[in-house]
Amino acid sequence: MKKQQPQISEEKILNASWELLGEEGIEKFSMRRLADRLGIQAPSLYWYFKSKQDLYQRLANQISKITLEEFESEGDWKEQLTGFAITTRSVLRRHPCSTQLMMLTLPHEPDIIRFTNRMLLCMESTPLEQEHQLQAIITIMNYVFYFVLDDYEHQRNVSAILKEQGELPIGEMDRLLDAMSEADAGLFRRMFKSGLFELMGTDRSFEFGLKLILLGIEQVIKEKENL
Repeated sequence: MKKQQPQISEEKILNASWELLGEEGIEKFSMRRLADRLGIQAPSLYWYFKSKQDLYQRLANQISKITLEEFESEGDWKEQLTGFAITTRSVLRRHPCSTQLMMLTLPHEPDIIRFTNRMLLCMESTPLEQEHQLQAIITIMNYVFYFVLDDYEHQRNVSAILKEQGELPIGEMDRLLDAMSEADAGLFRRMFKSGLFELMGTDRSFEFGLKLILLGIEQVIKEKENL
C-alpha cells in the first residue's frame, strides 16, 4: 500500500518554522530541515512559499499582525509610542529569531505595512515634519530590535557556556578584573561586583532606555514649537 503523504497547510508550515527556529536558530534554518520536520519532501514547501525569503516575509508579517492585535492605542503620542514599543518587545520575545526576521525582510507584506503605519500614526499629532516623524519611529524600532536581539544572544551564550562547562566562569571574571588597573577597569569592576550588569535585558533597563529616547524626541518637539 502506498504511504499516505502528511497533510500540510500554510499554518502548519509557519508553526513548524517557529519550532525549528526555537530549537536551532536562524543560522541552521533551511527548507530541507523544515521539510524533514513536517515529514514531507522539500519541493512540497514551494507550493506554499516560493523561497526561504518568502517564508521569512510571511513569518515577519505574522509578528506584525500579532503586535497590532495586542497593542492598545491610548493616551498622547508618548504614551502610545511607549505602549507600542513594549508590546513589540513582548511579541518578539515570545517568537524565537523574530527580531532577525523583522530585520531581514522588506516591508512588502500587508501587516508589516500596517505595523509601520500604526507607529507613524502615534507621531501624527506632533508638530514634527514627516521626515522627522519617520526618523523618530525608526530610532525607537532600532532600539527595540537591538535590545531584544542582544538579550537573545546573551541567553544563547550563557546556555552554550553552561552546556560546555557546567557553570558560568564568574571566578575567572573576578580574577581578570582584580588583575587590571584602576584606570583600565576600576569603574567597570565596581559596577560588575555590585551586580549592576545583571540589569541588562530586564524590563527596568528597557523602559529606562526607551524613556531616554522619548525625552529626546520631546526636546526636539519643544525646539520646533519655539521657532
